[in-house]
Amino acid sequence: QVQLVESGGGSVQAGGSLRLSCAASGNISSIRAMGWYRQGPGKQREFVAIINNSGSANYADSVKGRFTISRDHAKNTVYLQMNSLKPEDTAVYYCRQDLNGRTYWGKGTLVTVSS
Repeated sequence: QVQLVESGGGSVQAGGSLRLSCAASGNISSIRAMGWYRQGPGKQREFVAIINNSGSANYADSVKGRFTISRDHAKNTVYLQMNSLKPEDTAVYYCRQDLNGRTYWGKGTLVTVSS
């Protein structure tokens, strides 16, 4: 059984920073892409960032230059460093990992940015 556990969410003022982590545990034989999505109040879930095995990353236009995704292969963990946070970044952030030929999602961690 594979489980994704997210951490690092919280409340911060605009302009502040937070770092999210998502660790995969269980019987893991292969991991491909790792990524982050978010769902703001009254909005649909949207793509934030993704990183593949070679370290190539892609970002949503709304977070380019402010967020950085990275991964630790040995720990099966993906990170999201979020800087210069804005109130519109307020959302539940979900980790996604494509591993063992399937896509797994975390339960989400809440990020609240106040003005």
